[in-house]
This record gives sequence, C-alpha cells and structure tokens, in this order.
Amino acid sequence: MPRALLSLTDKSGAADFAHGLADLGFELISTGGTAKALREAGLAVRDVSDVTGFPEMMDGRVKTLHPMVHGGLLGDRRNPGHVAAMAEAGITGIDVLCVNLYAFEQTVSGPHEFEAAVESIDIGGPAMVRSAAKNHASVLVVVDPADYGAVLEALSGEVPDSLRISLAAKAFRHTAYYDSMISRYMTERAGGSEWPEKLTLGCRWDGMPLRYGENPHQKGARYIDPLNAQSALTLIGSQEKGVSYINWLDAQGAWDLVCELPKGACAIIKHANPCGAALGANLGDSYRLAKASDPVSSFGGIVGFNQVVDEAAVAAMTEKGNFLEVIVSAGWESEDLIERFRAHTQWAANCRLLVGDPARPYRGRSFRTMGGGVLVQDVDVDPGEADWKVVTDRQPTSEEWEALRFQWRIIRHVSSNAIVIGSATRLLGVGAGQMNRVQSVRLALAQAGESANGAALASDAFFPFPDSLITAAEAGVRAFIQPGGSKKDDEAIAAANERGLTMVFTGVRHFKH
Repeated sequence: MPRALLSLTDKSGAADFAHGLADLGFELISTGGTAKALREAGLAVRDVSDVTGFPEMMDGRVKTLHPMVHGGLLGDRRNPGHVAAMAEAGITGIDVLCVNLYAFEQTVSGPHEFEAAVESIDIGGPAMVRSAAKNHASVLVVVDPADYGAVLEALSGEVPDSLRISLAAKAFRHTAYYDSMISRYMTERAGGSEWPEKLTLGCRWDGMPLRYGENPHQKGARYIDPLNAQSALTLIGSQEKGVSYINWLDAQGAWDLVCELPKGACAIIKHANPCGAALGANLGDSYRLAKASDPVSSFGGIVGFNQVVDEAAVAAMTEKGNFLEVIVSAGWESEDLIERFRAHTQWAANCRLLVGDPARPYRGRSFRTMGGGVLVQDVDVDPGEADWKVVTDRQPTSEEWEALRFQWRIIRHVSSNAIVIGSATRLLGVGAGQMNRVQSVRLALAQAGESANGAALASDAFFPFPDSLITAAEAGVRAFIQPGGSKKDDEAIAAANERGLTMVFTGVRHFKH
C-alpha cells in the first residue's frame, strides 16, 4: 500500500486532497493538528508516533526527526542497496509528502515577541521537504495547495518525471525562501551584520503578471519582500490592462516623493522623475497646481496623494484635458467614489489605483544588478536639518526657508544631475539626468519661466563652479540650497553675496542614478 505523510500549517484544501489520496489507496500518516483535522473530516489517519515508535516530545519540536520517517523519504526505490537497507531496518517507503511550514512570515509581520518568532521556526518540516525533494524520483513532494489537483490526477496514472522535478524545484524554493526570512530576521535581531558574508533575500511573486518589462521584448514580474511587505504598494480592484513594469517604478517614485511632502500634497511622476509637486488648499488644488508645473509632461503621468482621495481630488483629476495612467494614494473615501471616478471616461475606467501606508515607508536597502553580482546600499534617507548652515551674508526670509525645505524634499527624487526650482508650496521647474549641472539649471529655468523670479533652487550635489548659481540668479532665483563641499565653494558664496542672494549648505549629497 502506498503511503502519504501530511503535516500542514496551511490546511486549506487538505481534507479534499487527503480524501483523494485515500480513494487512490494511500495510507495516511500525519502529525498533531493535521491528524486531528483529517480525522474530523472522516479520514482514517495513522499518527507519526505509531510509525516511529517514539512519542512526540518537547512541545512538538521532536516528532518527525527519525530514521523511520527520513529513511522512508530518502530511500531510493531504484537502488537495490537502499531497498535492502530499508527492509533490514523495517522502514516502509513514503510515496507522497505533503508539508507546508510553520507560519514564520505571519508571526514576524505583526507585533510579536522574539520567543514567538523562535517557536515559529520549523525544523522537521524543512528537513522532510528537502529529503523528499532530493529523492523526487521516489517521492512526490507537495508544498503548495495549488498543486493538489495536478498531483491527484497524476497519481491516477504514471507520474511523469517532469512533474516530479517541477515539484522538487518548488520545494527547494519553498525552503530557501523560508530560511532566507529566518536568516535575515535573526541577523537583525543579533544587532545586524552591516555587510554579511552571504546575502540572503527571499521574495515572493505578488501573483500579478506584468504585460512585459520596460520594453515589449522584455519579460517582467514584481516580487514582495516578506519582511518589508507592509511598505509595498497594492492594487485595489481589478484591471484588464494590469500594472506594467514602468507603472510600478513610477508609482513607487510618486509615492516615495509625496510621502516626503506635507499632508495634503500631490506629486506627479513621468519616466521616473517628478514633473509636478504642490501643496494646495485641498487635494484638488494640490493636483491642479502640480499639473500646472508641467502640463505637457503631466499628461499620462502617475499621480501620488499622501492622503485618502476625496471628492475634491476626483473633481480635479476628471477635468477636461486630463489623462492619468496610475493614481497612488493612502486610500479612497468610499467604493462609491471609486465607481464614480471609473465611470467618468474610458481612461478613468482603465486607470490603475494603488494604495500604500504613509506611516510605513521603506527604510531598508536597495539592490541593483550588475554583471555577475549585485550592488547593495542603504535607501537614501535625508538626515534632517541639524547640519544645515547659512553660508551667505543674507539670511533666508521665513518664506524662503519654507521654499528651501520644500524643494530639498523633492531633490533626492530627481535623477542626477538634479536641479529643482520652486516656492514653499510648488515645484516650478526640473532639470534631471543631465551630464552637467549648468544644463540642468537651464532646463529647470526654462520650465519655470517667469515664475523663477523670487523662487528657491535646490541642487542634489555641490556647484563645482559658480556658473550654475549665476545663471539661476540672472533669471531671478533668490535662494539656494545645496550640499556644499566643492573646492570652489568660496567662489560660489562670493557670487551669491555680490548679488544679495541667500544660500544654505546641507552637508548631504543626494545623487540618484
């Protein structure tokens, strides 16, 4: 008689799967809570302790770590030596192993005690899964309830090798992902190793296929970091069009920026750079002012709100001449408001709606692939104003201070070389991704136009020469904020003093590549 061992934390579909196995003539073996659930479903189940001849002990920590279990999983039925050894030891083979692991991810995702996290570390489960996966020629290993139907269908005939290998591969992914969470959690608990000798990063697919990557000939997918899942944006509702690779990137950019701004602000992103940002009297005004920063680029853009979308915001976004790809926000006032927004036009019906939690920004590390490896760095978080200093004779006015702060919050979200020009409540001009800083200044001034007169300018890195400052001053910019640190800082300060300008050094550079 073939045998199946089931030991499950996620018991969804388990009873039906076990009934299917029993109908195919399998003897069912199980542990603790799984055995109880199967018996309640009317199934005959043999306890693991009956197989091992040894009781479960130490609060269930020791129950499956026994030769009668692992011998039954690891014994290769194609190997006469293994078969003989099993017979001599009285070990009967296990033909199907159905295991999913203790809910470590769920435990550490919310408030918890360290001891609870430790008790959620599964030992016997991963050991059995790895044993069965290694011996997949003899054992079908099932870790995902989604595979129950395919396994039962295959067991009714000759099980193809392709299924065995596929299930084994999934099983190793399952345990690797699980162990990666534990290793990272314990490393952080131990005080963290700044750059551990081995990097573990297990992520799970979010289940939503992307149409393609950045371009149609590239494939793409989004994966969620389980230890930072609370920082991930989520799609509300369903959309046939789906969220594209670039949509996700730009939506994250809009969200990261708008969460830096005062409550009630709006940010608009296009091709990874801000084209608008503003704080108005309400969300509708914020949107209109942000769009006015660059009406051409805002068309087809990604909009971010750091509050719940309300009637005023919807009224502004659905005005004539608007078209938006994605809206990312802290939520929507009601389902009815979403439906009324979607009913407005075809583009609104197809607009993707994402939500996030402004109180849970991502503060981990960023990763970028390179040939043969990965570059890792801390996420760029501004340390605040403690080291700011006014380096010019003229001090900023109170209004200039607010403008400098607002633009400095924006600058680190702009591709280097980055220049932004604006007021205390609006972004007016952007110069992004240029190979020299003067060209970025010129682009920002061109976008700001006459509004640059009296405005503030932020630069992501120091001015290597006074030329950028002089160019901006000639257009009427009166206040500057930059990291400082150039060999020619004195020349830039002198040029500012000659023109009656004010300039603040932050001591922090914000390159973004």
